[in-house]
Amino acid sequence: MHPIRLSIPSFRSENSSVEKGFTVFKIDVLVNGRLHSVEKRYSEFHALHKMLKKSIKPPEIPSKHVRNWVPKVLEQRRHGLELYLQTVIMENEVLPKIFLDFLNVRHFPSVPKTESCGKLSHQPVVVYLRDPYLLPSALDTFSNVVIEGVVDGVFYPDFQPR
Repeated sequence: MHPIRLSIPSFRSENSSVEKGFTVFKIDVLVNGRLHSVEKRYSEFHALHKMLKKSIKPPEIPSKHVRNWVPKVLEQRRHGLELYLQTVIMENEVLPKIFLDFLNVRHFPSVPKTESCGKLSHQPVVVYLRDPYLLPSALDTFSNVVIEGVVDGVFYPDFQPR
């Protein structure tokens, strides 16, 4: 499960004198407890879909062509695009960089921390096959009086020295 959640809560129509009208969808993105919003046109969703097809098998995207721009139809498109983005998140263990860039998400861990714990880079410096303090070597002609005293005191508190 990714620590990323999203929804498309709203949309608005834009009219421009330079180009014909278009719809902008507001995407709320929640990553690790931080919420931000991005606004995207359908053409940007379509471009994302084409790019994702190069690296993953994305879900179907809602149709590019809409017959009329009535609110009910736009609401269906909003819901379809929201489902599209959520499905990409659910079906991919590692999210493609192009997808994260589309959502303006930075510094997103590609591997969850719990999975990376098994790949520690440090190595042990000293390894004992047996505890040298409790079981001195038979070759050791000089025993360590201090360690013997501590061990005797901890493990045999009622022991009386000779």
